[in-house]
Amino acid sequence: MHGFAAMNLSPRFAPPAELAPLTPEYDPWDPIRSLQRFGRHALTSVEFTVTHLCNMRCEHCAVGDSLTMTELPHLPMELILRRLDEVENLETISLTGGEPTFRLETVRDILVPLLKYARSRGIRSQLNSNVTLDYARYEMLAPYLDVMHISFNYTEAADFHAVGFARTGRNVGSAATARMYERMMENARRLADDGVFVSAESMINYRTHEKMNEIHRMIVEMGCRRHEVHPMYPSSFASGLPVITREQMMDAIHSLLDSRDKDLWMLFGTLPFFACGRDDKELALVRRLGSEPNVTVRGDPDGRNRVNVNLFSGDVYVTDFAAIPPFGNIKSEKLGDVFAKWQEHPMQKMVACHCPSAGCCGPNLLVKDMYFKDVDFTRRHSLI
Repeated sequence: MHGFAAMNLSPRFAPPAELAPLTPEYDPWDPIRSLQRFGRHALTSVEFTVTHLCNMRCEHCAVGDSLTMTELPHLPMELILRRLDEVENLETISLTGGEPTFRLETVRDILVPLLKYARSRGIRSQLNSNVTLDYARYEMLAPYLDVMHISFNYTEAADFHAVGFARTGRNVGSAATARMYERMMENARRLADDGVFVSAESMINYRTHEKMNEIHRMIVEMGCRRHEVHPMYPSSFASGLPVITREQMMDAIHSLLDSRDKDLWMLFGTLPFFACGRDDKELALVRRLGSEPNVTVRGDPDGRNRVNVNLFSGDVYVTDFAAIPPFGNIKSEKLGDVFAKWQEHPMQKMVACHCPSAGCCGPNLLVKDMYFKDVDFTRRHSLI
């Protein structure tokens, strides 16, 4: 039993009945929704970087270079909530780091107030966590949280040790990491059993592309409600790692679609395959992804319907990991004004395409830079 079927009849942390269930048909983080609603990209999502501390140093971490050993004070909560109040069409918030639950003070003084605010306003929330710490921390957040987003790229404790502690700069014993690995899986199971929507993200990379079927099986067994799959791109810690070919990526996706549990929602994101592509194999994969039950392909929210806010400096970024300088600050600017500024930025215009027939809003900046440097997506159209 898994997914919806595995839930308790009366789970402790079930969301309020008046909130629409998150489903393949209703994914409020997907930027295609604001495009369809407003005819343009609109700010409907805000992501907060709430910490630069973490108890792990994963080799593929997209923000690894920004992790620290100490931390400055956060901005006043009054300012943060005022800026959120000013976002008229706000639908979602995401809380990320570092490991957001690393310090209990952050859980108590930042995460809980933000999640309570979101719940009171009917805004959906997501926390990005490795869930390797004591369960009591997650119990503090679960009553107000919509999605617990975890990374899961392992088939055994040895994988967890090799991937999760590759950049620590010190020797971390395998016995200690094995205990963390077991705690992570147990916490994910408990959260799922307690009614939290647990979404596990796996990266298709040189370590995982031939193991995705087994990774998927373990995610199902943990009771997760969704399996997210994204390719790994060369950012931050991952910039020096081996990169698999597009053919290997396609093979991994086809194999996963062949073997997956079809009752579990699978969400693919930041794929370098588009309906306007010129390769028959890629078009065949795009067609398959569009026809499979319980499978969705989400456009990248970053810079489309979402901005990232650093809760220490107040700086606003298009994303928490791209090498793009901040383009505003909440100390002196409204988020809507900063977002409008980004819409006029030359880099944004490079990927400002929308194909209604394909339900696609094009590549993000990392995908374009890696695979499509000389392609003008605004001049292409769907071949499907």
